Order: sequence, then structure tokens, then C-alpha cells
Amino acid sequence: MNSADNTSDIWTVKRALDWTIGYLQRKGDENPRVSAEWLITEACGLSRIDLYLNPERPLDRGELDVLHDYVARRGTGEPLQYITGEAPFRYLTIKVRPGVLIPRPETEVLVSEALACLPAAAKREARWSEESSAKETEAIASWKARIEAAMAEAEQEDLAQAEAEDGDPARNDAERDSGAADPSDPSDPDDPSSDTSLTSGNEGAGEPSDPSPAASLESSDEGAGMSPYFLVADVCTGSGCIACSIASERPDTRVIAVDVSDEAVALARQNVADLHLDERIKVLQGDLGSPIPKRFLGRFSLVVSNPPYVPTRVLADVPQEVSAFEPALALDGGADGLDVFRRLAPWAHRALKAGGSFVCELHEEHLEDAASIALECGFASAKTVNDLAGRPRVLVCRR
Repeated sequence: MNSADNTSDIWTVKRALDWTIGYLQRKGDENPRVSAEWLITEACGLSRIDLYLNPERPLDRGELDVLHDYVARRGTGEPLQYITGEAPFRYLTIKVRPGVLIPRPETEVLVSEALACLPAAAKREARWSEESSAKETEAIASWKARIEAAMAEAEQEDLAQAEAEDGDPARNDAERDSGAADPSDPSDPDDPSSDTSLTSGNEGAGEPSDPSPAASLESSDEGAGMSPYFLVADVCTGSGCIACSIASERPDTRVIAVDVSDEAVALARQNVADLHLDERIKVLQGDLGSPIPKRFLGRFSLVVSNPPYVPTRVLADVPQEVSAFEPALALDGGADGLDVFRRLAPWAHRALKAGGSFVCELHEEHLEDAASIALECGFASAKTVNDLAGRPRVLVCRR
């Protein structure tokens, strides 16, 4: 395919699909059809089924140019998600870009386990009292009485108008309208329905004006207000996919997401803003839990993390599209993949309240070692959970 092809040379969906599959196959793509379908649907704004329901649909010049760029990049091994700029994750579409780890399906298992560790969502009940009930009844009765009085007055005016042979109907109608009182609001003015959610989100890429970057999360304390929130820390947040999933699926959580990478922090903040989760998530920059103020320690219900955990020796064997394009900082976990975990586990234990959970994604070969480290840090229990392929992947620790 050449973007400079003669415009009279029509490229249909089927022709573009067949050509792209063949090209990517020659370039060594492991799943050339899947890649071709993904690229064409993105370049042309089609669904996958459209490719086969409308195979003779022609591609216009703009679509061909975009597809040509996509195919050339894929031919070098660049991940599809970086090319299209987004990746599906649970119920969300997450923006991705080079320099930040692409969300993986196995990390969805991590989120499922993390959500399962949170206490059941509290049932929200309407506030009610005898006093407010009496006020509402009184207001409704007053409203009805005023309406009935207005109607009676209108009837009297109608009778007077009928008896007056020289009356002005238009003037009398206006008088009736002006005499009818507006009904009062029957709602209870004393019903406190204050919103205890975060009052400030991620203002662009900056921090809130308070000297403490997580100051707006104070309302997350379960002892504050009538509607408690469960405080969650997402350490090594990357694109923010974990934090966004937890906050969107459990509105009764408030998440502090942390990453050391400039690129990751910027992208996580963008995803938080695009998904309208600014009031539930704060994204901070720093090493592990260090940017989280000490006053929050001992108040978290959940600490979740997908840290760098690939053993260094294993990195030599990962697919080229991972090793050549995704950041080593988000992958390399040291000799046994537990370098970051060894530093994170003690902090997680200090950060959690009694009964809280630490849930972490790790390499399948070293979960048992990680469980031993967690128990040495003081956790009461540590169990492993398999990923979608049946391999040990997630460590769940209870404080």
C-alpha cells in the first residue's frame, strides 16, 4: 500500500484488509489478521463486524493515509495500543502512549481481587426524622390551602364579572392571575445532604493549592461525615488504569495514585480527567509511597500495586514489541523480580488499617518468596491467585 497511489485506484475494505494481513505476516507479526483488523477499524472508524458486512466499502484518501502510517509502524513491531493511543481495560478505555506500560489483561484480575478485598458498599438510606416529616406535612397542607383559597377567590370574581354587564374580561383575568399565590416548596429545608466528596481534583498537571498535595482527600477518612469513603493507594500507577477502574466501580472509594515517572504521572492525570474521576482520584509523583503524607498512614483500607516485577534474566526473552517499545523502568524487577516489592511491602503494612489488604501483581516464579516477605513484614496472611492463563500472578495479603 502506498499513500501516493493513484486516486483512481480504489482500495476497498477487503483489499486493504488482505494487503495488510499479507504485509504484516511478512514482517513477522504473530497475529497478522488481528493486527490488520484492529488497524483498519481504527483508521476508518469502523467496527470489526463492519469489515465483513461491508467489504466493498471504499477507503477515502484520508483513511488510506492514516492506515498507511499505522501499518508502517506496526511493521516495525510497535504495539497496537501505542499506534491507536488507547487500550481497553475492564469497563474503561484507557489512553496509552510510549513511555508508559500498556495495561494487560492479567492486571484486570489484580483489580478484581482488590475490589473483592474492600468492605461491601454501604446502603445509602434517606435521612428522615419526625421533625422533618412534620415540616413536610405542614408545608404541603399550607400549599393546598393557598391553592384552594386562590380558586375560591377566582370563582367569586367570575360571578362578579357575570353580573357586571360592562365588565372587562381581560382585566378580570389579569386580576385573577395576580391573586393566585405561588405554591411554596414542600421540600425539607433542614435536610442535610452535604457532599463529602473531594472538593478538588487534578487541576491540569498541577497540585492543589494546599501545601499538602493530598489535602483534598481528608474527607476520605471513614470517621468524617455521614458517608464514609474507603481510602485506597495505587502505587506504581502507570497509566492509572487500576486507580480509574477501582474509583469508577466503587464510587465509595477515594484513591491516591503514585508513580515516579513523569510520563506516567502526566498520562494518569489525563485518564483521570477524561474519565471524569477528578473528585475521586489524586495522582502524585514520587518513589512508591513517599509522596503520600504521613497522616494518611494507618488509614488505608487497600493498597494495590502492579510494580516492576519481571526478573532481569527473563527480560531477555520477552517479545521484541515489549522489550523494544515499553519502558524497562516499569518492567525490570531485579534479579528475582522482587526488588520493588521488598521496599513496598513494609510501607503497605504501615499504611493499612487493621483488616486492610495489600494486593500486588508479581512474577509467577517468585510469589511464594513474596508471601514470605509479606509475612515477615507483619501481615497476618498471604495467598496467591492465578491469572487468566492459570499461572500464579496476584498476591493478596491481609493486615
